[in-house]
Amino acid sequence: MTEKQKNILEIALQLFSKEGFYATSTSKIAKEAGVSEGLIFRHFTNKDGLLKAILKQGEDEMNTLFSPLFNYTDPAELLTKIIEIPFRVSANQHNYWRLIYTLKWQERAYNEISIAPIMALAKEAFASLGYADPEAEVAVLEMILDGAATVILLKNEPFETEATLCALKTKYKLD
Repeated sequence: MTEKQKNILEIALQLFSKEGFYATSTSKIAKEAGVSEGLIFRHFTNKDGLLKAILKQGEDEMNTLFSPLFNYTDPAELLTKIIEIPFRVSANQHNYWRLIYTLKWQERAYNEISIAPIMALAKEAFASLGYADPEAEVAVLEMILDGAATVILLKNEPFETEATLCALKTKYKLD
């Protein structure tokens, strides 16, 4: 991928995550990226092609983030690492996550596929730790993590990340 293509994707990601996919025009992306709109169409076909390229990059990053989880054999350690995910996402990945959350609300669709393998690991961990209803625990954990990610991404004031993370670990007896 060329530097211009990377720049276009970065600008598109910034604008999509800030203004929304539907509210952002390819002409605005081109202007912000300092390229012609035709160049965007040449490289990405259309705005949907831009979105697909951004989502593919994000999926690759998610796989990198999630893949170490499959190496943990201790269920308490695994749950700890899963709980830490939204708290440990680097700030330079926040635009991607904002876009995912924006699309979730705009499309009124929840893509469970990307986190399904992680939640399956969590279910196994809860079962190994003797929780009465591991499936219900996974549902609760998913809601908690989804809420944590929303607060981290959207709250415009300082957020007590470590205190909240500590409380979650205490809730699940992981400290």
